[in-house]
Amino acid sequence: MARNQDGPTDDAVAITFIGNATLLLRYRGLTLLTDPNFLHRGEYAYLGYGLLSRRLTEPAVGVGDLPRLDAVVLSHLHGDHWDRRTSRDLDHGVPVLTTPHAARRLRVLHGFRRTAGLRTWHGLAVERGGHRVTVTALPGRHAGHRLLRGLLPPVMGSMLEFGPVGGPARLRLYVSGDTLVYDGIEEIARRFPAADLAVLHLGGTRLPGGFVVTMDGAQGAELARRLDPRLILPVHYHDYTVMRSPLSAFLAEAGRIGLGDRIVHCGHGQSVRLTAGRGAAPVVF
Repeated sequence: MARNQDGPTDDAVAITFIGNATLLLRYRGLTLLTDPNFLHRGEYAYLGYGLLSRRLTEPAVGVGDLPRLDAVVLSHLHGDHWDRRTSRDLDHGVPVLTTPHAARRLRVLHGFRRTAGLRTWHGLAVERGGHRVTVTALPGRHAGHRLLRGLLPPVMGSMLEFGPVGGPARLRLYVSGDTLVYDGIEEIARRFPAADLAVLHLGGTRLPGGFVVTMDGAQGAELARRLDPRLILPVHYHDYTVMRSPLSAFLAEAGRIGLGDRIVHCGHGQSVRLTAGRGAAPVVF
C-alpha cells in the first residue's frame, strides 16, 4: 500500500481488511483506521488479569505502512484492538474516538492527547476537503454476566456516516465492536435504519471458565437479522487462540436464515469498494 494512495473520488468507501478488527477506511480525502492491532504472528496480546492470547495471523500491513490518518475509531482498550506496537509507533497526534474509559487511559498512560471519549449515542464529526464522517458511539456489551462485564473494559459499537459537509449522509457503516447480542442492540436499527454495511466482530472469543465475550457464528447472524443491513462484512475471527468459533459457522448460519447473499467475502489483506444504493454491488480487490 503506498503512503500517498488516495481514496475513492466518488461517493464510495474503500475498506482494506488489515486483520483482526483493523480496517483502513478511505472516503474522498478522509482516511480512518479502526481498532489498530499490528502484533505479528506468534506474538502475544495482553487481555488483562494475566490472560494472554497468541496471534495466529500476520497483519496485512504494518504501522509504518499506513497513510496519513484523520482519526482512529477504537471500540475498546484490549490488547488485540490496541497493542504495544500501536502505542509505540502510531502517530501520537492522530485523534482517537473511543469510549471515555479508553480515552482517559490513552491520554494519561500512552500520550495520545487528542482522544475523544464518546458516550453512547453521542457523535463527533471529522472533516477534510468539504467531506465529513460522523462517528456515533453505539451500545455494546462485552459479556453476558454482570460481574464479568465489570472486569472487562467498556466497549462501544460505532456508526460511521460519510457525506459532504452540510449535506446528508451518503453511506452508513456500522461497526459492532466486541459485543454480544442483547436487547439494547435493537435500538440501533430504530435510530439508524438501513445501514449500508455492518462490520461484525465475530470469533466466539472464549475466556477461562467458558465465558464467551464476542459473538460466535449464531450470534453474529442473529445480530445481522435484527439490524437488517444491506451488506455484512465479518471480521475478528481466526486471529487469536482465544477465538473458538470459525468463520464457516457464521457463513452457515447466515445462509440458513437467508442472509448469505449479503455477505462481503473480503479476506485478510483484501479491499472492498462500497457504494451507496440497494442495487450497488461491492467490488472486492
